[in-house]
Amino acid sequence: MTINIKNFLKDNSKLSKMGEFQNLKQISGLEMSSISADLYGDGRDDLALFYFSKGANYASLTTTNSITSEFIPWNNNSHKKIIKGLLVNTKNANTFTGKQGKESLDTLAKNLSRVLTIKESKSKKGTNETVKIKDLIFASTGVIGDEFPVNKIKDRLPDLVEKLRSDHNKMYWIKIASAIMTTDTRPKVAYEEIIIGDELIKICGIAKGSGMISPNLATMLSFIFTDADINSNLLKTLLKRAVANSFNAISVDSDQSTNDMVSIFSTKAIKLGQNISLNDKNVQKFELALKKLTLNLAKQIVVDGEGAKKFLSVNVINAKSLSSAKNIAFSIANSPLVKTAVAGEDPNWGRIVMGIGKSGEIVDSKKLKIKIGNFVVAENGKISESYDEKKLKEYMQWDSIEIEVNLKLGNDAFKCYTCDFTHEYIDINADYRN
Repeated sequence: MTINIKNFLKDNSKLSKMGEFQNLKQISGLEMSSISADLYGDGRDDLALFYFSKGANYASLTTTNSITSEFIPWNNNSHKKIIKGLLVNTKNANTFTGKQGKESLDTLAKNLSRVLTIKESKSKKGTNETVKIKDLIFASTGVIGDEFPVNKIKDRLPDLVEKLRSDHNKMYWIKIASAIMTTDTRPKVAYEEIIIGDELIKICGIAKGSGMISPNLATMLSFIFTDADINSNLLKTLLKRAVANSFNAISVDSDQSTNDMVSIFSTKAIKLGQNISLNDKNVQKFELALKKLTLNLAKQIVVDGEGAKKFLSVNVINAKSLSSAKNIAFSIANSPLVKTAVAGEDPNWGRIVMGIGKSGEIVDSKKLKIKIGNFVVAENGKISESYDEKKLKEYMQWDSIEIEVNLKLGNDAFKCYTCDFTHEYIDINADYRN
């Protein structure tokens, strides 16, 4: 097995060190492969396939943008609780592609089901099980509006299936994660494990996302795999709860994509018990691990924001409601003025005040207490008496900045994550289709 180095080599990035990535392990019942369909014209991996020969329980959450990629209605129309395969392509979003984009998925599903059925018939088990069209789901990411390259992808399906493998080490997970990148500068992987009884439960996750990132799953793809036997309905509930403070708590540029999806797959290899529910202690243990993994991946997306140099956390506390805290947090995080101030290492706390006010939430300016890092910058309706510009400027040179807004109006809180705006963001997006 080799890593396709072309997934990493970009003008604005450098090769990440292997030690920077977690050591993901093999998930029983999962096979994976990635190859190049030359969608970028440079030979980098741009197709990935995930296959479950025994089927997998799964759940997905998708973008709330009213315009979506063709793969989203395709997946939604499947109405299946168990699937066998997920095909992912990059470079092309298959959005606003009309009849051609929709029919392309029909073509790929027919061809992939046929090739996978042949694979099953040739396996050592000698099964004659048919992989049906509706056993397959899709995901696409890339440019909106370009004609979908169905023939390039279709022609590579036999090789993609032939390269499926069930033994996955750290390097192989990184290879797969690299194949779904677009403007990302590095693959995003995460791993958690828990012990239930005498069994080791594993959770592996990959994600892509760098620009067009805002709440409601924009713009990202993330695929999470576990060997814990959890039914699809419970997986959906667990995923919603995990996403609320992870993938739905990040923003790079406030733009929401047309083709976001986060999915979780259970290969059912390890039983957790009969009739498990949210109240089950084993499920609760699994949920904590899942939340940790999704937050890890979400933060990796923000850190890799297009042109980003600094990671920014905005924590709104003591709000009158969760929705109020969330609105204020994102009002600050999505402000170009706040983000450029962070890029310029300027402790311009007036822009934070502006962000609070433009949120539309009712606040009491005399109760507000604003901190940048551990430094109080404003309270009692004016600049703090302990304000020290020199110390604040030194703090703003850090690569991770924290803003805390204490509303002193209630007991709810929300924390979101974003990054700074640099000139590189403009350069990347101005040249995105070149």
